[in-house]
Amino acid sequence: MSHSPVHRADDAPVKIHLDAGQTYAWCACGRSGDQPFCDGSHQGTGIDPVVFEAEEDGEVWLCMCKQTKTPPLCDGSHKNKPEK
Repeated sequence: MSHSPVHRADDAPVKIHLDAGQTYAWCACGRSGDQPFCDGSHQGTGIDPVVFEAEEDGEVWLCMCKQTKTPPLCDGSHKNKPEK
């Protein structure tokens, strides 16, 4: 199944405080106006957000380039900027 291209929301991760037990929806398409979280902008793209529950209170680095192999967490993929 094909889907629309993923948009790079930023070139660096964002540090976010998560609350234990809270459910979050991380934007995987890069189109959300509420980055790094989903606002429904993925509708019709074939790309779904990553829904997860925080296991503990604390700070995490969430991916903004949308290329991470460990969504929603940053794995350093933003350092591999695409050729223009």
